[in-house]
Amino acid sequence: MSPALTIRPYSEGALTQAAAKLRAGELVAFPTETVYGLGADATNDDAVAGIFAAKQRPSFNPLISHFPDRDAAAKHAIFDARADKLADAFWPGALTLVLPKRSDSNVSQLTTAGLPSIAVRVPAHEMARALLRAVGRPIAAPSANRSGRISPTTAAHVAASLGNAIGMILDGGPCGVGLESTVIDLTTDRVVMLRPGGITRDQVAEVLGCDVVMAETDDNAPKSPGMLTSHYAPGLPVRLNATAPDQKKYGHEILLAFGDCVTKGFDKVLWLSITGDDREAAANLFAKLHEADQKRFDGIAIAPIPDHGLGLAINDRMKRASAPRTLHPTP
Repeated sequence: MSPALTIRPYSEGALTQAAAKLRAGELVAFPTETVYGLGADATNDDAVAGIFAAKQRPSFNPLISHFPDRDAAAKHAIFDARADKLADAFWPGALTLVLPKRSDSNVSQLTTAGLPSIAVRVPAHEMARALLRAVGRPIAAPSANRSGRISPTTAAHVAASLGNAIGMILDGGPCGVGLESTVIDLTTDRVVMLRPGGITRDQVAEVLGCDVVMAETDDNAPKSPGMLTSHYAPGLPVRLNATAPDQKKYGHEILLAFGDCVTKGFDKVLWLSITGDDREAAANLFAKLHEADQKRFDGIAIAPIPDHGLGLAINDRMKRASAPRTLHPTP
């Protein structure tokens, strides 16, 4: 029988309890600056398997290992000059690096999906880093929601999605960025963006002084979370680049609006950003998707969002949210 879910506002006592649970092989959801993560001891096979079970996640999809600082990450991943530059520029922060895994790393192969690489991140959220320091081990932590569903930016989102599939949520309030980390693959000579996120492609290219290649979707052996075709999906169908309501085909639609867009004729309008600010839209994205995903509507329409800056990451999430959901369905 699953334990009753405990939601504890952040405190020293709550932190101590969460760290003890993680060291004991239990699952704990905790806040980062991007989204809430579903944490487990990355060195414990059984604990990591618990993440896949709770999320109902395809087992081949790798997880990100979180660390309190670069030195801790370097005990498990091999950093080259490029990785050092990016870590210096963006850590702690919303950047994940996929690097060769050290031969003496004890991070579970379930965490890395059996790949010779490991995805590592140092989050900027002080509560997350305090928890990582208290645990003293790498923490594997995908977003704390059912696989393929909307990522959570509040403790309430986690509870609604996972319920008693986990034992504890460390509540740190709403996430500041609201969009998952950018994932950069440095395992080859090329610099490849596996997933757009809070750090833009241009920012990475400027630091490294080279081109950054965009990876293609991979439904067979992804090297990073967020690479499946259908992902981040609400229960309602999603229509992209909506410039007017389509009641004949989609019925009653709710619009996620951005900037100077047409809002007339939609059943309800939720604003990602009235001013057309991509950073504001990114921070609001998942919270507004949660709010829009109501049974009284027939679909969710997304206003056009320019495909540059953080708009690239927002559109990536929305394309996956609108993709056909025949692959790896979730109940």
